Amino acid sequence: MQLFFQFFGGLVSGPITDINGPRVCVSLKSNMPYETNGFNQIILIPSSILFVASLMLTSICHSYYQILLAQGVLGGLASGLAYAPSVAILQQYFLKRRALAMGIASSGSSLGGVIFPVILNRLLNQSSLGFSWTLRILGFLVLVLCIVACITVVPRKDLPRRKGNYFVLSAWKKPGYTIQVAGLFFVFWGMFTPFFYLPTYAREHGMDVNLALYTIAILNAGSLIGRLISGPLVSHVGRFNLLAFSCFASGILIFSWLRITSSAPIIVYSVLYGFWSGIIIALFPTTIAAVAESPTEIGSLMGMAMGVYSLAGLTGAPITGAMIDRYGGFEEAIIFSGSVVIGGSILILAVRCCLPSAAGWVR
Repeated sequence: MQLFFQFFGGLVSGPITDINGPRVCVSLKSNMPYETNGFNQIILIPSSILFVASLMLTSICHSYYQILLAQGVLGGLASGLAYAPSVAILQQYFLKRRALAMGIASSGSSLGGVIFPVILNRLLNQSSLGFSWTLRILGFLVLVLCIVACITVVPRKDLPRRKGNYFVLSAWKKPGYTIQVAGLFFVFWGMFTPFFYLPTYAREHGMDVNLALYTIAILNAGSLIGRLISGPLVSHVGRFNLLAFSCFASGILIFSWLRITSSAPIIVYSVLYGFWSGIIIALFPTTIAAVAESPTEIGSLMGMAMGVYSLAGLTGAPITGAMIDRYGGFEEAIIFSGSVVIGGSILILAVRCCLPSAAGWVR
């Protein structure tokens, strides 16, 4: 549910970014016009408040349905509302170095993915704070980070606001957009399986419980490296070439998971899978932006694509979870995940082969 709403939130907030940038208001004191950050007022500040509230509400939850609502629905929607427009705004400032900028910016979530599990494990299992105060401490930390985001994420003031329909439906007529979205749907359908089930898999194969919990932090450490390296790599091989290769590499690694059964290989696997999947997360917004006819369309194209990806996020983990429960093991879930990721990789490669001379797709 949280992954669904993280993607689905972009369907709402992405187009709003294109039609709501800086806003001209009139001062009540001097009756003079002045410019405010309409994006922050409409999207970023409210979503930040909701995200902090989701953590604080989770700290007082006592039932599963309460956690599902607080974290799955409210937390997912709040982060989703902020993600797509923030990515779109970043790309308004960069063209030639867009992939490098995205790699650096997206590495922040991987860094959080390294730090937060460690903090959570230490506070929960090695202190007397308990569940409630652990979540509240994380909430206050997130509040500080959200304040920084609200101050620094600002749309370009020299770009005109897009006028017209809420969505840019004409983009679906472009093969470079439609096939790309379809390909990444299949990639996201299976790509998150290790993120959900690797700790459980590690525990079932004899890994210490604390170390098994850290496999996600290790995976995110690999993702951090991948996202940072993706920018320099793009300048040599092209953003779409690198995206297609990373998707293939992730699919092959998922299949390789079938033969990894001891602690040391699981740790190495976590690093490698985090590296290649991190490149995918860093690059997919830049390939979507490549088909935009104007920077003022990026938010809408991102939003429409993420609306499709939300269905992959909603169904991927339940499908693999049902397979694990039904067959009493991970083999069927791993085969399903690897197959759909490889299938999506083929679609992405097809888009690249159809547009060999398009400079935007090469670089």
